[in-house]
Amino acid sequence: MKTHTKSTSAEQENKKLQKQNVALNNRVTELEALVKFYEDQIRLATHRQFGKSSEKTENFEQLGIFNEAEHTADPKAEEKVNIEEITYKRKKRVGKRADDISGLDVETVNYELKKEEQICPECSGALHEMSTEERCEVEIIPAQFVVKRHIQHIYACRACDKHNDHVPIIKAKAPEPVIRNSLASPSAVAHIMIEKYVKAVPLYRQEQAFLRDGISLSRQTMANWVVRCAEDWLEPVYQAMKASLLSEEVLHGDETVVQVLREPGRKAETNSYEWLYRTSGCAKHPIILYEYQPTRSSAHPKRFFDGWKGYLHTDGYKGYREIPGATIVGCFAHARRKFDEALKILPVDQRAGTDAEKGLTYCNRLFELEREYSELSPEERYIKRLEHSLPIAEELLVWAKSFENYAKSATKTAMDYYINQWPYLKNIFLDGRLELSNNRAERSIKPFVIGRKNWLFSSSVKGAKASSVVYSIIQTAIENGLNPFKYLKLLFETLPNSTSSQISSLLPWSPLVQYTCKV
Repeated sequence: MKTHTKSTSAEQENKKLQKQNVALNNRVTELEALVKFYEDQIRLATHRQFGKSSEKTENFEQLGIFNEAEHTADPKAEEKVNIEEITYKRKKRVGKRADDISGLDVETVNYELKKEEQICPECSGALHEMSTEERCEVEIIPAQFVVKRHIQHIYACRACDKHNDHVPIIKAKAPEPVIRNSLASPSAVAHIMIEKYVKAVPLYRQEQAFLRDGISLSRQTMANWVVRCAEDWLEPVYQAMKASLLSEEVLHGDETVVQVLREPGRKAETNSYEWLYRTSGCAKHPIILYEYQPTRSSAHPKRFFDGWKGYLHTDGYKGYREIPGATIVGCFAHARRKFDEALKILPVDQRAGTDAEKGLTYCNRLFELEREYSELSPEERYIKRLEHSLPIAEELLVWAKSFENYAKSATKTAMDYYINQWPYLKNIFLDGRLELSNNRAERSIKPFVIGRKNWLFSSSVKGAKASSVVYSIIQTAIENGLNPFKYLKLLFETLPNSTSSQISSLLPWSPLVQYTCKV
């Protein structure tokens, strides 16, 4: 009896130890996977900080799973055919230097011998012109600053002054100033805006540059000019462009952080947001609008798109999904980026044949097909996508779902992102006007991000709103092929002397503006 009891107790102890051993092994496996995940994240962070930012695929051979004929072909293999040798002549290519300066004014300087110098040094005979030698140089004329004094003459009637109680006083016509009782001129304000919002030169550095040219113009004065002109003259143009933007059925959206120091009720280091909305490639006139908001709340795009219906390209941010009339279109570039990052954190010699490479290959094929569709009409593109692109996108979805028990890793993160975003990614196949990515919005928000690295923050809410308006006017002008300085100068010369009904004739795509300010 005692022997049986001891045997039972030993068996129970053995089972308990086996159970603990299994649990410990499972825990070790989990910890190893977690350590590997953290190692991947460290490698990814290191790559983001020090590696190449380009997402271009370096090994194009991985596309071969979709085009076996091209992949298996050997260009070096010898083929037994009769070879006919063909020779030809071609014109020598003239360098592109002439094209580089074709849009500039030309000033010609001739160097000739004086009449008395046109004598042969050997026989003293008369020289005749045999040929010429020519060279071209680009001459740079630095900016010049002058004071333009406006003198408005005032006239009165001497006869009325002697014989009547009322004396008519008549002023000669003069253009209204961009800011009353100020040194600001249309060209000066336009110059300051271009320096800051195109060249990313902060106002304090502009102040120093003006001092070197002998002009005392404080950054506070320049900031006041920018805010005042944005509110008085550029805001109505912004609102007109917004109305035109919201008449489009296909748009793009994105957002980025911005710091505003003196924001009521908030700490200086709190993040505010710059929202961007722009037209798609199918729009007749490109429009780019920036909007400052204190938070990233979904209430802001909902208010901006109030009453609008259409397709909105975005990244994975959930805030856009609450816009009532919007059909959200996901971004395949973001999905591809996840697989690209998962591949780049692996050692180069271990990348071939991995799941990260396979996921990236699926995405590459979609973008390759999209390049083939670039010249098609929206209707033709819609049909081609359903025929060729949709099966690949669905195959990628099925493949990603087959890894439900895949260990936590960057590759698993990429798969989960694709699965979670699929309800929005698949919307690209609803209309041929839609685009495979939201890169158009990301490119448009980049000028703001570059500028932010230089001027760092906005001092006030008014300054942040003014900056949004100025960025909108300038970037829309550039997208429409305008010289932004000429366009701003035209607006500041014209709007103080115009009515609100004339704003439509001053939009970047109007014939007058295109004729006057086209690059």
